[in-house]
Amino acid sequence: MDWEAKQAWADAEHARRRSTPAGPDERDDLRLAGIAGASWAAGLAAAMLGDGDGAASLLRRAADEYGTSWRAAPPGSWGRPIAMIRCRLMAGDVDGARADAAAALEEGVFDAAGPIGGYCAALALLVLRRDDEAVSVAERIAAEGLQPAAVAHGLAAIGRGDGAAFSEARAAVLRSFEEREAFLEDMPVADTVLVLDALARPRGLPTPSLPSALLPA
Repeated sequence: MDWEAKQAWADAEHARRRSTPAGPDERDDLRLAGIAGASWAAGLAAAMLGDGDGAASLLRRAADEYGTSWRAAPPGSWGRPIAMIRCRLMAGDVDGARADAAAALEEGVFDAAGPIGGYCAALALLVLRRDDEAVSVAERIAAEGLQPAAVAHGLAAIGRGDGAAFSEARAAVLRSFEEREAFLEDMPVADTVLVLDALARPRGLPTPSLPSALLPA
């Protein structure tokens, strides 16, 4: 994969999306989410190139932009705070992740129905070290059909501090990415593994390198 070309495309796409106003039939929050998506793509490309500082900067920018989109979005748009928290975790922005997690809980995500709201709640609770509550939510969304189910299992394992279950779920999440035929923004990166690892490391759970073209070397 030519990651330099991918990053150049994402940078150009970010500039294009920022300069293009929403059309008459386009929701502005979706346009703003597209801008954030380009920053996210650029950040992942930087990570795959081994540019940790550049990746962190771009992913923090993406989180801020997803936040702008969330504030403009209809109630219940839980995909935006999910993206915010995930970007902060991959960037190593602990304080920012905690702030975004608290904001999601203040907006009522703990009581949100469905697997997407539950995914957001579980992430937020783990970031805030409310692990017992996170386990309960993760188990619920596994039963409700979050796909891939290994993500929910991984979140629950992190909350329980279960290293063996986490390792199994982590490998299954990577396989789910390797079996995909399409990726968001055409970025073939198993970023969910990076998110899970960022939650697992502070709890002392093992995150050994996984050989895959979809992960940074």
